[in-house]
Amino acid sequence: FEYDLKKIIALSTLSQLGMMMFSISLGLYELAFFHLLTHALFKALLFLCVGILIHGAGNTQDIRSFGGLSLNFPLVTVCMNLANLSLCGVPFLAGFYSKDLIVELACQYSWGIFVLLMMFICLSLTVLYSVRLTYLSFVGPYGGG
Repeated sequence: FEYDLKKIIALSTLSQLGMMMFSISLGLYELAFFHLLTHALFKALLFLCVGILIHGAGNTQDIRSFGGLSLNFPLVTVCMNLANLSLCGVPFLAGFYSKDLIVELACQYSWGIFVLLMMFICLSLTVLYSVRLTYLSFVGPYGGG
């Protein structure tokens, strides 16, 4: 329920770090490093896009004052949505190849149902914050003054 745009993006990294630690606990060190690289690259693109949005919206970071920015920033909208979709693990984007392999191998191990449930909750939280970020920034009603 955070409204500071940079904090939303920074705090979302925690769920990704959880996926990396989960991968390390499975003994998949190279896969955790690959996930770290894909996450870092797309998170950097996300921060660059957010910097442009903050500058264009009058130097405000409050996401409640955004909305309908897709008409004013079409290239930023495309780049930010691609970065968000990759971080969510949409097929055929780089984030999919690292996350899917972690999930696939975790399901093959004989872990308990609680551990797998926590992993899927972590994955769904990543999708929820990305949808909220996209909606409030580009689709929702304009809230600025």
